[in-house]
Amino acid sequence: MLPDMIFNSDSVSATESKSDTVLPHTNRLMLAIESSCDETSAAVIREDGCVLSNIVASQYDLHQEFGGVVPEIASRGHVRQILPVIRSALREAGCVLDDIKVMAVTTEPGLVGSLLVGLTAAKALALSLNVPLVTVNHIDAHIFACGMRHGSSVFPCAGFVVSGGHTNLYDCASATSFRMIGGTSDDAAGEAFDKVARILGLPYPGGPSIQAAAQSGDPRKWQMPRPLLHSGRLDFSFSGLKTAVLYAARGVPGPDQLKETPADRVHDLAASFQAAAVEVLVKKAQTAVKQLGYRRLCVGGGVAANRLLREELAKASKKGRFELIIAPLDLCTDNAAMAAIAWELFRQGKIANLDADVLPGLIRSPRR
Repeated sequence: MLPDMIFNSDSVSATESKSDTVLPHTNRLMLAIESSCDETSAAVIREDGCVLSNIVASQYDLHQEFGGVVPEIASRGHVRQILPVIRSALREAGCVLDDIKVMAVTTEPGLVGSLLVGLTAAKALALSLNVPLVTVNHIDAHIFACGMRHGSSVFPCAGFVVSGGHTNLYDCASATSFRMIGGTSDDAAGEAFDKVARILGLPYPGGPSIQAAAQSGDPRKWQMPRPLLHSGRLDFSFSGLKTAVLYAARGVPGPDQLKETPADRVHDLAASFQAAAVEVLVKKAQTAVKQLGYRRLCVGGGVAANRLLREELAKASKKGRFELIIAPLDLCTDNAAMAAIAWELFRQGKIANLDADVLPGLIRSPRR
C-alpha cells in the first residue's frame, strides 16, 4: 500500500458527493483513472458494473483564456489533481486502497503528457497493491458508456464518438471488438465548436456556448457548407465549415476585413454553424447504420450532449427504424466511470504489463 502521506494534497474543485455505500465482501472493486485530455477523473467500479464513485476535476479555468486545451498546461494540471481526485473517489465509495483488486487506466488515444500522468499513477498503485493493471482505449469506453445504464447489452451496434478530439464511426461487434469505419480528416466536431466559439467571441468550451447563442439565432440566416454530406463515404471534414464561419463573421481576408464579429451576427452564425455540423453528423450516422446492417446506434462523447444533435438523431432513428442509445449526459464528457469496460477486458485475461506505454495517436491496440 502506498504511504497515506501522498494523499494529503490540498483539496481540489471536483464533482463530488457524499455516500454511505456499504460494500459487499463478495464483489471485487476496480479503481479506474482517466486523464486523456483536460479532465482528471477517478472512479471506483464494482465487478457487477455498479459505479460507487466518479470524481471529475475540470481544467476549464486553466484553458479558457486560450480558447482551447494547451497540452503542457493540461499535463501539469493532472499532476496537481491526480492524487486528490483518487483520494476523493476512494472516500466517496467508502473504501480504502487495500480494497482495490484491479487497476484500470486510459492509455489511448489522447494527449501524451496527460496520458502519462494517469498511467504513472496507475502503475504505481498496481505495483504497490500487487493487483492486475488493465489499459483502456478512451474511444471504446465512450461507446461502452452508452450501455452502462441501459439494463442489457447494447452490442452489436454502430458506434459513434463525437467529442473534442474525435469524430469517429465504428463497427462494434461486441463490448471488446471495435473496428473504425469512418473518421475526420481534419478538425473533430468538438474542436470545430471550440474554434467557431473563439471566432464569435464566445467563451470556452465552445459546445455549450454555441448551443446557448444558437437558441436566439436563425439557422437559415447564413448558408453554411455541409462538407462531404453527399459523398456516400463515412468521412468527416469540419475545417472548411469553420473557415466559412470566419469569412461570414469578418469578411474575406484583406484590408477591409473586420477584426471582430458584429454583435448582430453572432447568434445567427452560431445557429447556422450548429445546424450545418449537426446535419452532417446525423447523415453520416444514418449511413453507418444502413451500411453495417445493425438496428442500433450508440453515441458517446462530449458533443453528444448537444441538444440539437440529440433531437435530430432521435428523429433519424424513428424514421430509419433503428434503436438510438445516447450516453447519459454525465457520462458524455470524459470521466473514469466509463472505464468500466476494463472489467470486460479483465474477464478475457487482457492484462497489461507494468512496462505498458501510452498510445496518443489513433492506433488500435494489438489486443484488438
